[in-house]
Amino acid sequence: MMHHTPLIATVVAGLVIAFVMGAIAHRLKVSPIAGYLLAGVVVGPFTPGFVADAGLASELAEIGVILLMFGVGLHFSLKDLLAVRKVAVPGAIGQIAVATLLGMALSWVLGWDMLAGFVFGLALSVASTVVLLRALQGRNLVQTERGRIAVGWLIVEDLVMVLALVLLPVLANVMKSPDGDLTTLLIPIAGTLFKVTGFVVLMLLVGRKVIPWVLHWVVHTGSRELFRLAVLAIALGVAFGAAFVFQVSFALGAFFAGMILGETPLSRQATEETLPLRDAFAVLFFVSVGMLFDPSVLIEQPLPLLVTVLIIIVGKSAAAYAIVRALRHSGKTAITAAASLAQIGEFSFILASLGTSLQILPAEGRDLILAGAIISIFLNPFIFSLVPKRGDAVEIADEAAKPRAHKGHVILIGYGRVGKLIASDLTRSGKPFLIIEDQPDMAREAEAAGIDVAQGNAVDPATLEEAGIRDAGKLLIAIPEGFEAGAIAERARELNPGIRIIARAHSDAEVAFLQKAGVPEVVMGEREIASRMLTLCSSG
Repeated sequence: MMHHTPLIATVVAGLVIAFVMGAIAHRLKVSPIAGYLLAGVVVGPFTPGFVADAGLASELAEIGVILLMFGVGLHFSLKDLLAVRKVAVPGAIGQIAVATLLGMALSWVLGWDMLAGFVFGLALSVASTVVLLRALQGRNLVQTERGRIAVGWLIVEDLVMVLALVLLPVLANVMKSPDGDLTTLLIPIAGTLFKVTGFVVLMLLVGRKVIPWVLHWVVHTGSRELFRLAVLAIALGVAFGAAFVFQVSFALGAFFAGMILGETPLSRQATEETLPLRDAFAVLFFVSVGMLFDPSVLIEQPLPLLVTVLIIIVGKSAAAYAIVRALRHSGKTAITAAASLAQIGEFSFILASLGTSLQILPAEGRDLILAGAIISIFLNPFIFSLVPKRGDAVEIADEAAKPRAHKGHVILIGYGRVGKLIASDLTRSGKPFLIIEDQPDMAREAEAAGIDVAQGNAVDPATLEEAGIRDAGKLLIAIPEGFEAGAIAERARELNPGIRIIARAHSDAEVAFLQKAGVPEVVMGEREIASRMLTLCSSG
């Protein structure tokens, strides 16, 4: 029996085609975001074949926005921002101003009004967090000074965009008022800022106590499912409550919920537990944005599109390079900042969608933003290839970033619960070892304990090389993901065929996969627990 299920059809079509296009993008070494956007074009109303329900896709995208902003808040670090504030704050504000003015100049040529040009320029000024972090991680730059400046720069951009999302509806209402004057402009803005301030004060005074207390109570129940549900309830509940009670955006509410949760010791667990759902809805968000794109803009407006792409890739990058150099930083740092920002992403889409929904940005402006995003995301890996790789002797010495490898040393992958226990025993035994860890907070914790760390993804051969894989005697893979561990083992075996590899697993399927991948020694937690319990039973 056939059922009319537009919701299921939209979700299934969006995820399946996003998977196909994302896999193709990954194969081409391009950010999967570009593939997700193209998947939206495929299921959108401007291309033949299946057309997904735009209304449902838009509502799913709202959840995607909430979870995206929650994730931004989780990773927001005031400490990291303050460390690079002297370059990140003036740099980001200056670059936003330049890009916005360039966008407004193009909009003036196209005959749009000033507010439309402002939204258009603002959307071109902010880079994608996902694309930037992926590029930095790919070149092992996250924990270098260059990487920290780029990330701090992006945090400032994100904060400016959060403020813009709050004030834009107010500006739109005022500008549409036929008898508007300075008073009619200031009163609504003051009212909005008052509401935002009230919400922020409530979150800082009450939320800082209530949210951690709730999560700690849930943790002590021992239910992983309940903890996951609690995190999602906090993200969605605070976002909806902020919009309903204080009339501020979902985005701002979700951002503050994530920021407060990010300050607690449970932030890492919250990130891990909600990541699959956040990724799924983020994909649907990008698909829904792609559905809005009309490919005819490529034919009907080739010159405005070319100028838009040049603003993103050349204008923004040139401004970033000039600002960093003016602040007396090295050319290498300036090039890294310029390449990092030569693309646009999540906030650009959110601003474009909000601008068109408020009827202040024309549809062709949204199409130019989306086309510029897709093209810049595709080109960003090639642009980033111009960035010098980490490895400069001065940079390594200054940052103490290069781990000290020893002949026949042990490489430990993962500094989680199991990794910490192994590291503690290795430290006591005096055996030379170092850790590979891809999470910045865990890497910092290991470094604070006096352990050598190579930060990056162990699947990447460059990270294994940095850890001295060719001279290592043993490789201990302590991460809980058995299938990822198999991929790491294969890469390690290619670089050092004689290395002894020991990994952990959680199921028979993972054990079989690891053994097939060339890991004869696999420790399965359940088996070891059963064996130990039987040993204790026999000895009694």
